[in-house]
Amino acid sequence: MSKSVKNWWRSLRGKVNCQEPLALHTTFKIGGPAQFFVVPDDIKDLRSLVIAAHTQKIPLRILGAGSNILVCDKGVKGIIVHLAGRYFKKISYRSCGIEAYAGVVLPLFLQRSRQRGFYGAEFLAGIPGTVGGAVMMNAGAWGRNIGDLVEKVTVMDYNGEIRTLSRSKIRFRYRGSDLSKYIVLSALFALKKGKSSQEEVALEEYFARRQATQDTSFPSAGCIFKNPQGQSAGRLIELCGFKGKNIHGAMVSRRHANFIVNQRNATAHDVMSLMRLIQARVKKRYGTALRPEIKIWR
Repeated sequence: MSKSVKNWWRSLRGKVNCQEPLALHTTFKIGGPAQFFVVPDDIKDLRSLVIAAHTQKIPLRILGAGSNILVCDKGVKGIIVHLAGRYFKKISYRSCGIEAYAGVVLPLFLQRSRQRGFYGAEFLAGIPGTVGGAVMMNAGAWGRNIGDLVEKVTVMDYNGEIRTLSRSKIRFRYRGSDLSKYIVLSALFALKKGKSSQEEVALEEYFARRQATQDTSFPSAGCIFKNPQGQSAGRLIELCGFKGKNIHGAMVSRRHANFIVNQRNATAHDVMSLMRLIQARVKKRYGTALRPEIKIWR
């Protein structure tokens, strides 16, 4: 990389770290270093960074809460952008709902919604991601998806251009969307207004169900595989006898078979070896190909 680019990075108002261990920034607590780890100060900072990366052909990726990512052990080259600055954690309120910036964590989004008397997003209870990551991957649970709540999304493309996309211009799908070609900056969510005891009960039920069925005793990235159409990935894995199966520090949860947990200093290699073993067994026994829900950064 040219000296001029390195000097330009030093002029950023946000934070820039070299060789930052990504294990510190993922819920799996696994992963090697990022060559450059940048927390931009605001949109101007972000735009300058994106333009420089595009001009110099430097790989650039966006990191949210790190709750759906497995980073390889040797780390990743290029720039990892973490939208964790104060600018990217803003929330504003409209008559029709709430606009939240990409760095807002979902638990805070739910808390602020309840405080302002907005309901409809209770199914997100217990999901540890950020608004930006959740919208991009169309996060959800219990048959509901965050894309169903989206009114519009403001994004930046990888040339630094900003635009606002209405719901009709966005294609959401199961655990994905066409927003992956952009950087999500903020989203406006259409929510119901008015305090409702029924919604309060629903929120508590969602929390209770998540606590009862999902393993939070060890670091993990949540569900490892997508559910095949009409089937449960967790049930297929459990029927193949994988609960409690481990490869070194990585173990299939005894509570939820679609969780692989970092039981003791697991590496990405341990996790991926266990994933391949699960995929091969499920394919052989049931003829079903399990596809990863998590993103694997190499």
